[in-house]
Amino acid sequence: MGIFSRTRDIVAANFADLIEKAEDPAKMIRMIILEMEETLVEVRASAARTIADQKEMRRHISKLEQLHDSWTEKAELALSKNREDLAKAALVERQKAGDMVEQLKIEVQVLDDALRASEEDIAKLQKKLGEARARQANVQTRLESANNRFRLREMYAGAKTQDAFSRFDVLERRVDDAEGRAEAMGLGTVKTLDDEIAELRASDKVDAELAALKAKMNREG
Repeated sequence: MGIFSRTRDIVAANFADLIEKAEDPAKMIRMIILEMEETLVEVRASAARTIADQKEMRRHISKLEQLHDSWTEKAELALSKNREDLAKAALVERQKAGDMVEQLKIEVQVLDDALRASEEDIAKLQKKLGEARARQANVQTRLESANNRFRLREMYAGAKTQDAFSRFDVLERRVDDAEGRAEAMGLGTVKTLDDEIAELRASDKVDAELAALKAKMNREG
């Protein structure tokens, strides 16, 4: 496929449709960008060759114009010496040089048109390339966000998480059993000194309340 037909295809392409239909949008965008970058390099290289051809043709035109003037001078010289035959031959050569100048100018104009077309294609390609790169960044951001959401949901709702919490329940039950056994071992143990003193204080309080109640009943009786 020629450079310029490829360029027209790329410029006319609807990248949004291509991306939506692609199984791997990120890969599709990378391929599109690579294609545009390669085409852009080729178009610029073609434009550079066109500019070089123009310069070469303009140099030839300049030389031919000098030759044209030179044959004019030679024809005038021949006529001044009454050599009409030489003057006529010089004019024939001048005509040849003039015809070549006109032909090269036409070719230069064709190259000018091609160069303008190349400049337009380069501008359109650069615009499309910017669009594709923007879409690439957008798709990449969305893809990373989707992957992050998936990992988070898998973390708090996935089978592995549920299994982990089930194991926590088993561990907590084991801890409860261990604590129960420890508390049971403390039942019926020997009282400490603090425990006995506390019981004495409680007993004294009860005895005092009992004596007060008896005294009240005696007064009333």
